[in-house]
Amino acid sequence: MTYNIKIIAAITLILSGTIDAIAIEEAKYKVIKKEDKFELRDYAPHILAETIVEGNLEDAGNRAFKRLFRYISGDNRTSDKVAMTAPVAQQATSEKINMTAPVGQQRINENWAVSFMMPDSYTMQTIPEPDDPTVTLRQVPARRIAAVRYSGLWSEKNYLQNKAELESWIQRMDLTIKGEAIWARYNAPFSLWFLRRNEILIPIDVDMGKINKEQP
Repeated sequence: MTYNIKIIAAITLILSGTIDAIAIEEAKYKVIKKEDKFELRDYAPHILAETIVEGNLEDAGNRAFKRLFRYISGDNRTSDKVAMTAPVAQQATSEKINMTAPVGQQRINENWAVSFMMPDSYTMQTIPEPDDPTVTLRQVPARRIAAVRYSGLWSEKNYLQNKAELESWIQRMDLTIKGEAIWARYNAPFSLWFLRRNEILIPIDVDMGKINKEQP
């Protein structure tokens, strides 16, 4: 099966609902506050496979997807550690990694950092190293995130509109932004626009006491 056929197969599975049926692993979080379409979440630590690409918001994700998909499809190497005997051997093998959600996209200076979340079963010590030097692995610590969920086209207009609404909500909640906004996508590129799950995620620094007092 060629790389292009693998891409088409993955997209077809997602579009047909087969991927949903086998329950793609998603980033783990706990909702600590909800108001209309906005949420305040605590995310567990996780690992990202990430690549940096140039271009506008809409094109960057498409280009980066190919690199990241190659990585989880086996374009990586795992090192089998061998006990200290004679001779010492080390064998390079490829390993397929389950697809996860969401695909994240974040502005880094004039470029975009696009990422796949890695399955929870991996650690930085056990996850396969990418063969492609433009794909890097990064451990993300536990953090608090303000989120807004919306459906619709993957357009810069939708992104900016929902980002502005989330920033306004953050300000109204008297919270402090701690990092760049992340554009999170949960569906295949050719899924119907009105069925897509999209989110804007913004890391924040917040007074826990203030949030606890607002809990019902």
